Amino acid sequence: MIRLSIPARQALGKLTLPVLIVGAFGMLLLGKADTLLAERARMALADALAPIYAALAEPLGSVRSVAEQAADLWSLRADNERLREENERLRRWQGVALALDAENQRLKASLRWIPDPTASFTTARVVADAGGVYARAVLLSVGPNHGIRKGEIALDERGLVGRVTEVGARTARVLLITDLNSRIPVILENSRAHAILAGTNGPRPRLLYWPEGSPPQEGERVVTSAEANAFPANLPVGVVRHSASNAPEVEPAAMLSKLEVVRIFDYGLDGVVAPEAPTRPGLRVSAGPPLGSR
Repeated sequence: MIRLSIPARQALGKLTLPVLIVGAFGMLLLGKADTLLAERARMALADALAPIYAALAEPLGSVRSVAEQAADLWSLRADNERLREENERLRRWQGVALALDAENQRLKASLRWIPDPTASFTTARVVADAGGVYARAVLLSVGPNHGIRKGEIALDERGLVGRVTEVGARTARVLLITDLNSRIPVILENSRAHAILAGTNGPRPRLLYWPEGSPPQEGERVVTSAEANAFPANLPVGVVRHSASNAPEVEPAAMLSKLEVVRIFDYGLDGVVAPEAPTRPGLRVSAGPPLGSR
């Protein structure tokens, strides 16, 4: 074993950092001068380290799996308690729903109620969310001989999505309820007050023109109105949420940000069709203050 004197060790210690810096710059210049060589060197290093990574990944994966199972077991008791409470609430609501359904059937029978005809529908997949001339619209792939017409209603499994505004041989475009050009007659479910749902190009459309004395309440459900024969009545739209400026907005029931499959319904309506000429980008149109705000 070679023993160095103290001055020699100090000199080597002072040279270590400069040597490393020079070596790093040399490797950097070599990589810039010969990109292919640097890439081959990186891949060779990766290939050499791959077995080590694979060997380490298996025990680490086992440890992670054990930790996740322990966490699941820890939360299992709380989950079971929550599920028991939810099941109890669902049983109570089931009893209420069955009683209301039986009462509804008796009332319809006494009134000789004629039910509305069942609407036909076509299921279509969303293939693009490019709005075209609209800011908030989706393009559907409907295939040939689809029979879809302008003005038909689009819904997902939760609620209203919008209306068909353009129809091609194999595609159709749906204007979403959040688009600036969208105007939908709606009803506030608790007060039965009528209003207009106006798109804002944001995640939530706004409510306009509700009757004086019946302002929208936080959490109130909003459904479509049959006014102007443009929409069928009582399609779920969303719930009222007030913005930071206390403006009543509607949080859509439909998952507009994650649309994959929608259904296009033909209710046989001949009311107002969605606008052909959308508002120009950057031009704001003021609809005036809502009646309830005076």
